[in-house]
Amino acid sequence: MSNNVRPESMERITTPELANAFIEEQLIELRKQIGDKKVLLALSGGVDSSVVAALLIKAVGKQLVCVHVNHGLLRKGEPEQVVEVFRNQMDANLVYVDAVDRFLDKLVGVAEPEQKRKIIGAEFIRVFEEEARKQEGIEFLAQGTIYPDILESGPVKAHHNVGGLPEDLQFELVEPLKFLFKDEVRVVGDALGLPANMVYRQPFPGPGLGVRCIGAITRDRLEAVRESDAILREEFAKNDLEGKVWQYFTVVPDFKSTGVKNNMRSYEWPVIIRAVNTRDAMTATVEDIPFSLLQHITARITSEVAGVNRVLYDLTPKPTGTIEWE
Repeated sequence: MSNNVRPESMERITTPELANAFIEEQLIELRKQIGDKKVLLALSGGVDSSVVAALLIKAVGKQLVCVHVNHGLLRKGEPEQVVEVFRNQMDANLVYVDAVDRFLDKLVGVAEPEQKRKIIGAEFIRVFEEEARKQEGIEFLAQGTIYPDILESGPVKAHHNVGGLPEDLQFELVEPLKFLFKDEVRVVGDALGLPANMVYRQPFPGPGLGVRCIGAITRDRLEAVRESDAILREEFAKNDLEGKVWQYFTVVPDFKSTGVKNNMRSYEWPVIIRAVNTRDAMTATVEDIPFSLLQHITARITSEVAGVNRVLYDLTPKPTGTIEWE
């Protein structure tokens, strides 16, 4: 049997008891594999890398070096949460890299979606490589690989981009979640005591808000995406839609329309709200949001987010639309 095939005898992790048994088993395996060496992890703040980090902190403590790269394309409050949870609460050996200007400068004038993705991915590899070379004694590279990653794209988790590190960085992989499905990872995260909003975070594209700031990214329009997204998430949480809707977010396209603000004509961007439900992401249905809530969200966004004078609701299922816009 391949070492990348989930054992048939492996019980699905559905309860805290099973999660705790998995954690204890992994602690033994991780200590055996790593010994007294150091291990490096790209910590995005997503559920997979966060659960791996929490496991490794429990297993080897300060032998784990977490690198969190803030590329300026994360949602509001996410870099701060990573620092608070892992450095301040869990006492992790965390390297925080502020690479906002570096990424956004590379993206100036780039409108084509795939080119944006490639720039973001390549730059992440370069930043992570630089940080890896600053460390001494690293022999292992931890990844948040989960079983669907292996089934879909092989053993290296592409969206963490660490598969592109230069060959001279000969790290041995540490992948404690590689036989788990996403729902099992969340149960383990709960058992490890990670915050619920980290464990149950919505799916988030690798390029982050870069693919929700449609066309060439500008800092002011990127901020409009970030602020409107935060309002949408806050209102969904207040109205018991958090956890009931599979994915919801805002998009700000690269065009403006005429409106009226403060009794004067304005020429500003629209914000597009997307809220969908799906089982497998191959098809998706649009969530039926109460009209009164949409009106309230619209009022907040148009009054609180700079540069915005309209809010639109995307009614397109998949197909014919995709879940993301880019």
